[in-house]
Amino acid sequence: MFEVFPAELRNELAAAQAAQRRGRARKSRLRVQTGAMSLPVLRRWDDGFALDAARVGHLRGLVDLYDGSRHLMHCLIVASAVEENELICTVKSATPAADRPPVDFVRPDDAPAGLLPRY
Repeated sequence: MFEVFPAELRNELAAAQAAQRRGRARKSRLRVQTGAMSLPVLRRWDDGFALDAARVGHLRGLVDLYDGSRHLMHCLIVASAVEENELICTVKSATPAADRPPVDFVRPDDAPAGLLPRY
C-alpha cells in the first residue's frame, strides 16, 4: 500500500509504526511467559492476544499470562500467525490460575479456617 510513496516517506512511516508498537508494549503490564522467555502483550481479546513479531516468530503450546507480577491464567496456544508485524496467537483454553491446589470435595460454608492443636 505504501509503495506509491517516496522511499524517504516510507522509512519514516515504518519508523513511526515501530515506535507505536514499542509504546504499546511499554504501556501494557500484560506479559506472556514461556520457560525463561517473557514477552509483552500488545493487545488481548477473548480468544487470543497479539505479541511483537520482531521478538518472536512463532509461539505454540502452554504459556502463562501475567499482569505485572500477578499470575492471571494458563493459556494453551493452538495457532499463531504474523500479521502486520504482530504475532497473533489463538488460544484454545485459558484456565484461571489458583493460589492453592484444587479439591475433590465440597467445602462447607461454616468450616473453620484452621485448627489449633490442644496442649
